[in-house]
Amino acid sequence: MSQTIDISEQQRIRRIIHCKQAGEGKASAAEYAYFVRQYSQQVLDFTSHMVTDIADAEEVAQDAFVKAFRSLDSFAGHSSFLTWVCRIAYHESLNHLKRKRLYWTSIDELPLSQDDIEEEELTSGREERIALMEEALDDLPPDERMLIHLYYYEDRPLREIAFIMDAESNALGVRLHRIRKKLLRMIKQKENEQTER
Repeated sequence: MSQTIDISEQQRIRRIIHCKQAGEGKASAAEYAYFVRQYSQQVLDFTSHMVTDIADAEEVAQDAFVKAFRSLDSFAGHSSFLTWVCRIAYHESLNHLKRKRLYWTSIDELPLSQDDIEEEELTSGREERIALMEEALDDLPPDERMLIHLYYYEDRPLREIAFIMDAESNALGVRLHRIRKKLLRMIKQKENEQTER
């Protein structure tokens, strides 16, 4: 959920920037450690939704912290430190996936069917359908999986997700709608495959 940075974090950030400018690396090490202790698990959880190999996800999370600390003087405090580092982690995850040359079909590349798909079909309580939905979620490209995770599992507002993913809120709302339709098509296809067996 969205949170504003508390005063103690603002003070820690100012101390890190001051120590960095004064060349006092040891003095700021404790401040760096605070942020790593406070947020490393959340950032790792965040990156692992895009980068599925845990060792790679750990590396991406670490790279995000290093990049955040190097550019800490550009942190304006308009969001929480966690949201800001997640934005960096999102871009680092995308860069990692590009380097790994993983190819996914984006939702924007698929034609939209004119079928009126009922959204409540996605929330069917049947256990089989829930398992199929989880399979379908795993089959989504990393950026779509991340959007679903941030919106539905972490309950973040579109405005905050837009900041993290460097996109417009309205565009993300449209993408969410398309992804839900895509998920329903994928679930129906998997159901049909199961009944044919």
